[in-house]
Formats: sequence, structure tokens, C-alpha cells
Amino acid sequence: MGQHGEYGALVRLFVSLTLCAALLPGAASACRLALVLALDVSSSVDETEYFLQRDGVAAALVSEDVIRAITQDGPIALAIYEWSGRRQSSIVQDWVMLGTRTEIEAVATRLYGAERSYRRFPTALGFALGFGAELLQRAPSCDRRVIDVSGDGVTNDGFGPFYAYKHFPFDGVTVNGLAVLGADPAVMEHFEFEVLHGPGAFLEAAEGYEGYQNAMERKLFREISDRIVSDLRPQKPYP
Repeated sequence: MGQHGEYGALVRLFVSLTLCAALLPGAASACRLALVLALDVSSSVDETEYFLQRDGVAAALVSEDVIRAITQDGPIALAIYEWSGRRQSSIVQDWVMLGTRTEIEAVATRLYGAERSYRRFPTALGFALGFGAELLQRAPSCDRRVIDVSGDGVTNDGFGPFYAYKHFPFDGVTVNGLAVLGADPAVMEHFEFEVLHGPGAFLEAAEGYEGYQNAMERKLFREISDRIVSDLRPQKPYP
């Protein structure tokens, strides 16, 4: 065989091996995102607001835009917890891989049936973020790690976000915020300057809990797609 024949055989072998690798089970199913949703159940959130938040997350997950963002580009890992005081963080949905509509709808169904974990504790965002960081430590191996934290108030118990980022494992973790406007005039500034953390971190705003579902849908779509969705962003994020 001549030199050109040997070269051609090597090229054909390389192409064949590449195609085989692409067809191996799991070759296209690597996790691209480990996403934690942290939901505020502190005493500032009344029962009506709690249901708007809980059901808003469930509805956002099964919106067509979010389902498409999850199913088109490969699976993601999802976990959800509620937070309030220093030791009042409770897992609502432990780690689950989402890659199909059926899997996403199953999580939404569980959320609709979830009972509130706490009602009467203050806002300990530092502790809540620490809980999220530790939850991420046992997440599936994924390309990106993101905590999506919602809240309607500022830290008023325990240490603040700065100390959470200093003392808990946040290397390579992005923390995005969803500030619910109305209960505390300082919430937007608190989230923007103290909560946001890591590469590509961004802030979404909801006009009260009535606007929570739409804000969460925008936020999930952007986090899962890993791109800026300027046409879905609020035109005026600040009050």
C-alpha cells in the first residue's frame, strides 16, 4: 500500500471510530447543568404568596419554552429546596435527571402536591446559600453548576451571603437571583450587590408573587439555555 493509501486508511479509521463513539450509550447524554432552585418560605411569605411561588415554579417547568430548552440540548440535573431561618432549609425535590417531557412533568406534579416546610422563621440567606452549596456537592457531574435563589427580603438573621461565599464550596458555582418586589424596598439592591455570585450571574425581578411564574419562566429558560434572552427580560427591572 502506498503512502496515500495508508493516509486514506487512517482517515477512514478515524471517522469510523468517531461515529462509533457518538453512538455509544450515554455519549450524547452528559449532564450540561446542575441546577438548584431555592425558594423563600420565610415569615414574610404568606400562604397565598407561598402557593403562587410553589405553583409558579411548577408551571414554569412545564412551559413549552422551558421544556424545549431542557429536551433539545441534552439532560440537566435539578434539585429544589425551601429556605428561611438558620437551620430551616428543607429539600422538596432531591436530585433528578430531566431529559424528557415526562420526567419534567413528574417533577411539576410533585411540586403541586408539596406541603410548606416552614412558616415563622426569618430570612437567613447566608445559611440558605450554604445549604445550596452543600447540596451541589452531591449533584451529578455536570458542565455547569447554578443556584437559583428566590426571595422577597434581605438577610436579617445569621451571616450574609458574603460569608457564605467565603466559607462554603462555591468555586465554579454561579448564583442567580429572583427578587420578588413589594415586601421590602431594599430587596433588589440586596440581591444585585450581595447575592449574585460567579460567572455569568444575573438577576430577574418579579412584580410581587403575582408576577412570579412569568419571572421564573424567563429565568429558567435563560439558565438552561445558557444565553441572554433580551426579548424576554423585563423592560424595567427596577421599580
